[in-house]
Amino acid sequence: MSELELQSLLADWQSLLPEARTALAAEFASRHMEFMEPSATPEDAPAEFRELITVRRYRDLSEAIVARAVIESAGIFCFLKDENLVRLDWQVSNFIGGIRLQVASSDVEAAEEILAQPIPTEFPIPDQPGFSQPRCPRCTSTDITWERQGRKAALASLYLFSLPLPRGSESWHCNSCDLRWQDDD
Repeated sequence: MSELELQSLLADWQSLLPEARTALAAEFASRHMEFMEPSATPEDAPAEFRELITVRRYRDLSEAIVARAVIESAGIFCFLKDENLVRLDWQVSNFIGGIRLQVASSDVEAAEEILAQPIPTEFPIPDQPGFSQPRCPRCTSTDITWERQGRKAALASLYLFSLPLPRGSESWHCNSCDLRWQDDD
C-alpha cells in the first residue's frame, strides 16, 4: 500500500478491529512513518443505553408520526416503540397497547409541554388560500369529526351479497354539543 492509502486507513482508525489496528501501527513503524493513534470522537463512541419513558400512546400510526415530528423539530430525541409492528399489521395496535412515543427521562417535561400546546386553528399555505380549522356552527368547538353514515351497511352488503350499496350521507359531528350537519362545500 502507498503511504497515502495508509494515512486513509489511519483516518478510519475507530472502524478497525484491534488486530487491524496493531498491524497498521506495525506497518507505520516498519516504514519509519510518524504514527499517532487518533482520539475517539463523540460520533465514534459506542451507542449508550438510554432509559426512555413513554409520554403518549397512539392507536394510529399517522398520529404517532406527527407527534414524533413535532418533538424532533424541537430538538428532542424520541422513539416510537412498536412502530414497525403496527406497520406490519395495524390491527395489533390495540392488542399491544398502541404505539408508544418515548423520550429520555430528562426530556419528559419538555415533551409533555410541547404536546400539550393547542393545535392552531388557522395557518397560511404558500401560493394557496390558507387553511382554517372547521368549527361547529352551534358551539364553535373544533372538537369535530367527519362521518359517513351507512358505510358499514354498504361494506356488509358488498361482503355478504356482492352487491355494492351507496356509501350513504357524509356529515360533520360535534363531540361537544352532539350536533350533526352537512357542509355545503
